[in-house]
Amino acid sequence: MDDQLKRLPKDEGLEKARRMVEEEEMGLRHVSGWQRYIVPVVALSWSLFQLSLASWLLLDSTYVRAIHLAFALFLIFVSFPTFKRRVSIPGLRWLSATDRIPLADLVIALTATVLALYIALDYEGLAARVGMPNVRDMIVGGLLVVILWEATRRVVGPALAIIGIVFTLYAFFGPYMPDFLSFKGVSVNRYVGQIALTTEGIYGVPIYVSAKIVFLYVLFGALLEKAGAGRFFIDLAMSLLGRYKGGPAKAAVLSSGLTGLISGSSIANVVTTGTFTIPLMKKVGYPAKKAAAIEVAVSTNGQLMPPVMGAAAFIIAEYVNLPYLEVCKAAAIPAFASYVALFFLTHIEAGKLGMRGLTKAELPVFFSVLRQGAHYLVPILYLLYELIVPRHSPDMAAFRATMVLLIIMLFQHLFRASEKGVSHARAFYDGIVDIVEGLVAGARNMVSVAVATAAAGIVVGVVTMGLGGLVTDIIDTLSMGNLYMMLGIVAVASLILGMGLPTTANYIVMASLTAPALVTLADLNGFAVPLIAAHLFCFYFGILADDTPPVGLAAYAASAIARSEPIPTGVQGFLYDIRTAALPFMFIFNTDILLVGIDSFALAVYIFVMTCVGTCAFAAATQGWFIASNRIHETGLLLLVCAIMFRPGFFGRLLHIDNHYLCYLLGVGLLFVLYVMQKPRERRHEAQLRARVQKELGV
Repeated sequence: MDDQLKRLPKDEGLEKARRMVEEEEMGLRHVSGWQRYIVPVVALSWSLFQLSLASWLLLDSTYVRAIHLAFALFLIFVSFPTFKRRVSIPGLRWLSATDRIPLADLVIALTATVLALYIALDYEGLAARVGMPNVRDMIVGGLLVVILWEATRRVVGPALAIIGIVFTLYAFFGPYMPDFLSFKGVSVNRYVGQIALTTEGIYGVPIYVSAKIVFLYVLFGALLEKAGAGRFFIDLAMSLLGRYKGGPAKAAVLSSGLTGLISGSSIANVVTTGTFTIPLMKKVGYPAKKAAAIEVAVSTNGQLMPPVMGAAAFIIAEYVNLPYLEVCKAAAIPAFASYVALFFLTHIEAGKLGMRGLTKAELPVFFSVLRQGAHYLVPILYLLYELIVPRHSPDMAAFRATMVLLIIMLFQHLFRASEKGVSHARAFYDGIVDIVEGLVAGARNMVSVAVATAAAGIVVGVVTMGLGGLVTDIIDTLSMGNLYMMLGIVAVASLILGMGLPTTANYIVMASLTAPALVTLADLNGFAVPLIAAHLFCFYFGILADDTPPVGLAAYAASAIARSEPIPTGVQGFLYDIRTAALPFMFIFNTDILLVGIDSFALAVYIFVMTCVGTCAFAAATQGWFIASNRIHETGLLLLVCAIMFRPGFFGRLLHIDNHYLCYLLGVGLLFVLYVMQKPRERRHEAQLRARVQKELGV
């Protein structure tokens, strides 16, 4: 993606958005001399190590976790300065140095590497001293916790480190808290032993999934991006949808969904696709704020798309003890229904403003785009094949798909050598360079994920010391036993945490704290909520935090490109994303949406279509427009349709209908009635728009 951005025309807004991407996921130092080789060599070594683990290298899982964290910590301290703001105090300028790696950071990087590897270097000794760490263990473990917090602060900001510190203090001072917050507390020995010297804290499930699975998918995405797939997806979407009413916005929805397969970052998704789609949306009549907000909404939702779903999907599978495909199955209908609603939402905005699509001459030719980039679809389709047909493990599927992609990258320049007028030797060399740069980019992109999962493991470790039951009691007390209030508390907490945490860390923290509590308290309220539903609830609101004002970074990136105000853009993006916020509440009460217990393909398709009707009805209600402007009673009717589609069982019991799936038809019928009611107003609105255009043209 970085190379693609560099080839774009110079623009102040785009430059600002690009800097935001670099600050979020790339190293901030740009060094010269011999130091410039440190990060690429270490990053390349990390990628090769992870590929070896997926193919021929057999190591104990504890060694894998330790080495994974060691690579991440080293890269952080040599890539990120201590402070982003310039330090001008004499003797301390090295704290913000970006043109070199200070000696102090090199020492810290090497020290952090040794500390992370300690659990592997003294594996047998630690196993013999479980629960009885010696002085050296305590010193190393304590330093590792502190240095991990510092690494987290440098990469993802101070929020996650502060949360870890708060939980740590709570673990020690719990006995001195008020009664309803009182906790028995832990000793220093137990804290350090469990958090830093076993696989129940820093080296717990999150970082294991990061090392075993997530790295391979991030690497796969980075290689696809380096190969040129990002621009291919955008051109493909524009060629398919650009000519329709509000076409660029519809293309933004499709291209961002496809880009979500290869990018785990909302900001990167905004900059990659928004660079092209936002100017085109403005060209066909979308106001700058709405063009940016649409891009924010669709890019944020990119992380919902199976089969990758960012890093969280794999962690969900581990936490709920389900096969990865079952997680994808559960997430499929909400994700695709969310995107269908986004398509409808862009159509609503186009209808309001009387927009046109782009002309044929302004669009890329579909078959030309497909012919030039069809090979990018091969590794993606092969990945899906590996996951669905032979049902190989996610890491094996990603490894094999990556091998296919590497072959394509190696030879794609050869097939275009004659068109570009370069020699075959040069084309082959370019392929090797692309592969190496993709491997380096994949490792660099993993730094934030690896350190976030490790730091979140501290919170998980503290919770497993006995806080779990206490959290359930606290949530029960705050919600007064009301399930709806409890869900609201969890949703708001996720949005607040998401202002400072990346999606994966937000999900891990909230799921470890609240998912078991949700299941327990729902059961007490007479609702059977599967654990997967509770985890997906936390996941969805963790994603929504990316465009929640006032700290929605995706909105800042989009507004920089569109030249709109960031806060109003974020507010508008969140209004577009409200239909996504409704979905988690609905699948808590209607697990059919997650296909829990649904094995019939025909029934699954039926539920999907009806869920799409429900999300579109909710979007129409919140936007005040269906096919024409809504009147108050029509908005109420849309909300009723939405309620029926999301909770057919409730209405089935209310109307004494034994087969609640028949209630879906009632919702469809009401929507048809609304369509008939608004159709005359739609014709009048279109006539008024035509008259206005003719007047402006002087016809």
